[in-house]
Amino acid sequence: MECNVGTTERVIRIAAGIVILLAGLVYRNWWGIVGLAPLITGAIAYCPVSKILGINTCKPREETSK
Repeated sequence: MECNVGTTERVIRIAAGIVILLAGLVYRNWWGIVGLAPLITGAIAYCPVSKILGINTCKPREETSK
């Protein structure tokens, strides 16, 4: 899998995932499970929905010449 989630978006996804997950736990609601999606996609830097839509916020890697 190639990276298609940039650093800023990763931080936002992870933070949002944690907030949603904790809100689900606090309110004892199964909707907190929805928080796993942004948490996982942020952690692995890959989102299949973004891939389908052709969205890529990941900066291209610069190759180093030696």
